[in-house]
Amino acid sequence: MRRGAGRSTTSMTVTDHRTEFSGRTALVTGAASGIGRAIAERLAAGGANVVVADYNEPAAARAADEIAAGGAQTAAVRMDVTDPDSVAAGVSRAVEMFGALHLAVNNAGIGGASSPIEEYPLDEWRRVVDTNLNGVFHCLRHEIPAMADAGGGAIVTMASILGTHGLPGSAAYVAAKHGVVGLTKTAALECAARNIRVNAVGPGFIDTPLLHAAEHVDTDALVELHPVGRLGTPQEVAELTVFLLSDRASFIHGSYHLVDGGYAAR
Repeated sequence: MRRGAGRSTTSMTVTDHRTEFSGRTALVTGAASGIGRAIAERLAAGGANVVVADYNEPAAARAADEIAAGGAQTAAVRMDVTDPDSVAAGVSRAVEMFGALHLAVNNAGIGGASSPIEEYPLDEWRRVVDTNLNGVFHCLRHEIPAMADAGGGAIVTMASILGTHGLPGSAAYVAAKHGVVGLTKTAALECAARNIRVNAVGPGFIDTPLLHAAEHVDTDALVELHPVGRLGTPQEVAELTVFLLSDRASFIHGSYHLVDGGYAAR
């Protein structure tokens, strides 16, 4: 066989990560801190117009201003993902400000109580499921039509390692995150023909303010669950998320991708 025979002749292009999202608008929920903030920063670094959406409007405004200080185009919107009207208004505002919506990360979420199923408070069950599952549903309902109007786009939903594993005492959170994975797959099937990709990311336990705010969490015990011997960082989740939003992931539809330090490999 002659040298090079059988090899692809397709040339490889090198992506300039500073401009790969230029001209595109991204909406990130729960973006005032933690994983959402890291994703918003990484998208801005890639040239995107970034809409920082969060229930905490002052924190969203601070985050947007700080990201904009690096030269990015940003805006802040208050969004309560449990309220369909609030979500609709936030998506509409993003389109009004930047002309279209091309990318979205449905990241907003809460932890919830730690309790056995038979003792789990009903109001807490409703609160967690309403935020972590229903919130993603509300966002998809409004993001998909906006992206279809723009000619296509990409969406990442933030599930969890607990979208595929169980955890005693966390029934509401686990159920909601399993639901997010199923919802993502269904959305991907419905949207593929419209040039909209939908995928899910499943972080392990990540070193964020939300994790440390949970009174029942033993951080040292969580570290031991990860073979790499540490918690993850928001930036590590952001890198996977941004890859899935990029054209580099153009053939990835309806997938659930873990970033978990080996948690699921145990």
